Amino acid sequence: MQKEYASDASLATRQRTHALYSVPKVNFTEWVLDRVAWRGDERVLDVGMGPGTYFEALQTRVPRGQIVGGDLSLGMVRKAARHAFRGSAVLFNGDVQTLPFPAHTFDVVLANHMMYHVPDIAHALNEIHRVLKPNGILIAATNSQFNMLEFDQLMARAYGLLGAVSTSDAAFSQISQRFELENGPVHLHRHFFAVVRYDLPSALVFSEAQPAVDYIDSTRALEEPLLPHRVAWEDLISVLSDQIQRLINHFGELVVNKLSGVLIATDSGGFVQDYVARMEDTQSNTRVL
Repeated sequence: MQKEYASDASLATRQRTHALYSVPKVNFTEWVLDRVAWRGDERVLDVGMGPGTYFEALQTRVPRGQIVGGDLSLGMVRKAARHAFRGSAVLFNGDVQTLPFPAHTFDVVLANHMMYHVPDIAHALNEIHRVLKPNGILIAATNSQFNMLEFDQLMARAYGLLGAVSTSDAAFSQISQRFELENGPVHLHRHFFAVVRYDLPSALVFSEAQPAVDYIDSTRALEEPLLPHRVAWEDLISVLSDQIQRLINHFGELVVNKLSGVLIATDSGGFVQDYVARMEDTQSNTRVL
């Protein structure tokens, strides 16, 4: 994983592909942040910040607040330091599993498309919960287990054509199967009182093969270690390129269905704030009676 994120080149390829070929066109960063109501003075921690993708959108939402960003990859921290909004953010190179902040420091923690990389999810969530204020909010964008299944199917067929059928290692994991929209709420409920899930279905539509091939090739650092011994990455990409071109020749396009979304968790803030207040009033009145 450190090799994959030593620079932002591969990530940039995937982000560019989503921006150019997604249907319908949605600004995912804006969509994620719009799932919550902002006061404007929040102190925000963005863990796994990458190259600072969320900084600009955050700045417009917390003009009187503070943005703190961190990433395990020093290369990503250096990239974020060159971001146009670097002046409004404090950056650090560190691990979400050992956050260097006192308890109850932040109003909001962002952990977007990164929790599936964390070796110990429970420990990381415990750390996030620790640094959040009692009414703080965690925003965790991630993918569904059903995200881009067409790439899975293409990968499985390519293995077969290369004579390396497998039921496990041959699966195109597409970054992760560990923290997804489906099982993410289970992880979060172990640490937070309330969790809400928002889904954003869409698709990648390719009228030519190369952008789809480039997208798959950008996952090399993550996927190549999973290849069977007798399969070379270059051979796999060659077979995939041929398959994709044949599909486009036949159907006119390749459609890859996407399902991503965001999970929002809290103990007493955000979407659950009014409910918690009413519950506390009821309990107080019951004690009085």
